[in-house]
Amino acid sequence: MKKNKSSVSFKEAVRLTLRGLTVWWRENPMLLLSVPMCGIVDALAPYADIWLLAHLIDEIAGGRDPQMLKVYTFALMGTSAALSLLSAGLNRWKNVQLAGLWHIQNKVFNEKLLSMDFADMDDAHVQELRSQIWQNTDSGGWGLYKLIYSFDAIIRAVFSILGALLLTASLFLLPVTTDNEGLMILNHPIFILLIIAVMFGVTFAAPLLSVKASSYWVKYADENQLGNRLFGFWLGELGNDHSKALDIRIYRQDILSRNNLKKYNPFIPTSKLAKAARGSMGGYRALSGAVSQIFVGVTYIFVCLKALGGAFGAGSIVKYVSAIIALSNGLSMLIETLGDLRNNTSFLHTVFEFLDMPNKMNQGDSPVSKKGYEVEFHNVSFKYPGQENYTLRNVSMALHEGQRLAIVGMNGSGKTTFIKLLCRLYDPTEGEILLNGIDISHYSYDEYLKLFSAVFQDYKLFAFSLAANVSTQQDYDSERVRDCLVRAGLAERLESLENGIETAIGRDYENDGIDLSGGEAQKIALARALYKDAPFVVLDEPTAALDPLAEAEVYANFNRLVADKASIFISHRLSSCRFCDDIIVFDHGEIVQHGSHEELVRDNGGKYYELWQAQAQYYN
Repeated sequence: MKKNKSSVSFKEAVRLTLRGLTVWWRENPMLLLSVPMCGIVDALAPYADIWLLAHLIDEIAGGRDPQMLKVYTFALMGTSAALSLLSAGLNRWKNVQLAGLWHIQNKVFNEKLLSMDFADMDDAHVQELRSQIWQNTDSGGWGLYKLIYSFDAIIRAVFSILGALLLTASLFLLPVTTDNEGLMILNHPIFILLIIAVMFGVTFAAPLLSVKASSYWVKYADENQLGNRLFGFWLGELGNDHSKALDIRIYRQDILSRNNLKKYNPFIPTSKLAKAARGSMGGYRALSGAVSQIFVGVTYIFVCLKALGGAFGAGSIVKYVSAIIALSNGLSMLIETLGDLRNNTSFLHTVFEFLDMPNKMNQGDSPVSKKGYEVEFHNVSFKYPGQENYTLRNVSMALHEGQRLAIVGMNGSGKTTFIKLLCRLYDPTEGEILLNGIDISHYSYDEYLKLFSAVFQDYKLFAFSLAANVSTQQDYDSERVRDCLVRAGLAERLESLENGIETAIGRDYENDGIDLSGGEAQKIALARALYKDAPFVVLDEPTAALDPLAEAEVYANFNRLVADKASIFISHRLSSCRFCDDIIVFDHGEIVQHGSHEELVRDNGGKYYELWQAQAQYYN
């Protein structure tokens, strides 16, 4: 869990920061190369101009040698032009790398989501971690995002400090040569040390005050979580999600969302963050700005007094003032960035808690045979993580090649959980599932998943071409894609499309994309299951969005669609079960009946008969 800032040690902050940078290095090393190279040039380039300009002004105010004036003028122009070109090129390179920053970070987290156990995807704590990470990035650029810009700031600060120190060292060494006794104090070592102490003290104070102000974001991060999520929902989902558009307008859910946003908005006047912004947090920000101005005033007074005392000429005033202010800005940037990195440690804890989440499921290494499959459930029970009640209890059954199995039952009876266990999206809490007599946990996980084609209730189509949605591949068999679409009942629709299987679904990326009805989308999902050509086909309510004629067509062609594959058919429409060899009836997580349609419908005291009659009465 996220640690409080006060509990974060320097060692831990360094460890997590370096670990975060290794993530970026692994994903895009060019990013971490372009940032320092650009930062070094940008930090040191101004000092070349300052040095040459100071000599040019001194020459104008002093000797006015035409030859030297020409040398300094052309040197200043040439150096500025060369450094500007170099800086522009490096910044272009860096900005190209930075343009992909958001997408690279998304890739890191999405790869973790895709590789973690499916059971963890359903876990509330995992969802909370995901939400925190996105909120932290969106609200203040915290987490992995912060590291890149902090790395850039540190490089610029360090080299800006080094360049400034080289130019300002002589300021404290050059003696005042005037006869004015009042100005002679500027030569006294104690006075010089006092001025240096004041300058550095003020320089350190300003960024420390700014860091203190930033710490309030960390302090109230947890409290603002819900408000940030609602804000993100309001801006990112409510208006942009086409699937929500109808309900939002009919039921005016925008008003409900707006009221919740007002209630939980972290910036409402009564929130702790808003109070802090008006009070101590805002006070620290104001003090930081005031202290910075004090430093500028002290710098101007000291440099001008030394110039007045004859320590150096007018050109050096420009050099020293510019260099000292750059030194102050560099130190301030460095201290503030290091403070932000320490504050950022608590957000990195959340990032790495998510990325370090271990996979508990045994991935297995045994190969799956290429033919002859039988799956057996032996006294399988299951309860979801963090739940006390079992969703399935003592389920025993067998499924063999070529079998047509229907699974029926009321909502919440365990049908979908059974399918998730069969596909090994979960491991049983108790009992075992065998494939050809061997526990499925011993098989290679990826190979085992290849045994199943599925059309789930909440299937998803993507804004790609029909061919990509059906094949789920970049390289695909065009004729096979067409055949699967035809077998799924989309022959007529396919003929009407000018671009055929290359037609995009939706208009997210293609202006000539097509919008699909619910039935057409479901047929494409069915075609996708056919294209995979796996030995087990799982159909979870495959005709729920089809009209009666289309549904009858699917049932009539059912045997042709699944051919010699084992098929598991889940449906609330019991008329569809007549196409299956066997029917399993679930009730409260247990198998209460097993048999053919004719056998089960004759048992007028059974659950199947009850369900059958509940539907049949509307047709009789």
